Amino acid sequence: MKRKKSRWTKDDTELALLALPTTVWYILFSFLPMFGIIIAFKDFRIKGGFLSSIVNSSWAGGNGLKNFESLFNFGDIGIIIRNTLLYNIVFIILGIVIPVILALMIYQLHSRKATKVYQTALFMPYFLSYVVVAAVVFGFLSYDKGLLNSFVEQAGGERIQWYMQPSYWPYLLTFMNLWKSLGYGMVVYLASIVGMDGTYYEAAVIDGASKWNQMRYITLPLMKPVIIIMFILNVGRIFYSDFGLFYQVPQASNSLFDVTYTIDVYVYSMMKSGTTGMASAAAFVQSAVGCLTILAANAIVKKIDKDSAMI
Repeated sequence: MKRKKSRWTKDDTELALLALPTTVWYILFSFLPMFGIIIAFKDFRIKGGFLSSIVNSSWAGGNGLKNFESLFNFGDIGIIIRNTLLYNIVFIILGIVIPVILALMIYQLHSRKATKVYQTALFMPYFLSYVVVAAVVFGFLSYDKGLLNSFVEQAGGERIQWYMQPSYWPYLLTFMNLWKSLGYGMVVYLASIVGMDGTYYEAAVIDGASKWNQMRYITLPLMKPVIIIMFILNVGRIFYSDFGLFYQVPQASNSLFDVTYTIDVYVYSMMKSGTTGMASAAAFVQSAVGCLTILAANAIVKKIDKDSAMI
């Protein structure tokens, strides 16, 4: 049986042209920079141009693994990994549960105007830079002129050195992360609810289903694929942390080291101290472990529910 010869059609040309800018962007900013991974295996020293420096730098420790050995022998690596993992686990759980609940609540509102107002109010913090957020937080927590300390003093208490007290910061950072990302997650889940087939609900109303039963037996099961995709994507970044949240918001306070030092802050510190090789090694480990965790999460989802897996 002869196979039909495929032809390049006009539609293919149009699609290829549409994809061209994105392809170029990925080549320039995603694939070409991967060449820099080699720095993780070298004792990188600037000698002339960037490329010649990479080529002329010797292999770290002779076998190229010295940077990785130094990374895992670093005295505080346990604290760094603990902080990064624990914060991300809390962020993933809260970042799914609360936006889903809010999306379900907002969808039940009858007033379209109120819906728009709530969506906008919750989405606004997502667009704020952590530089701005850090300034606002400082305005609240400053020892001398902070709003919170003024309230504490008026209530008869003593002013608190917020930036010297590590015990408060896990809760503050969790709150700040949730406050900033809540609107984005809620809009994603709300969009999935709005796109659901209305005939399911019409049939449920005819059968006498209450709002709670509609939510439990129709909305949540139909939202499951979106929730799983968001979960897998977040798990893939479980070894990453928002540099702005953990460095700028706590004002890089050394007193808060135990609760704010994460892998991204460590990479920045290494870059600042000139140990580019160790910073690259840490970033390389982040990427490799992130890839493995996203594949593992996808494999687990595939075993539980094959249709909801990404790959």
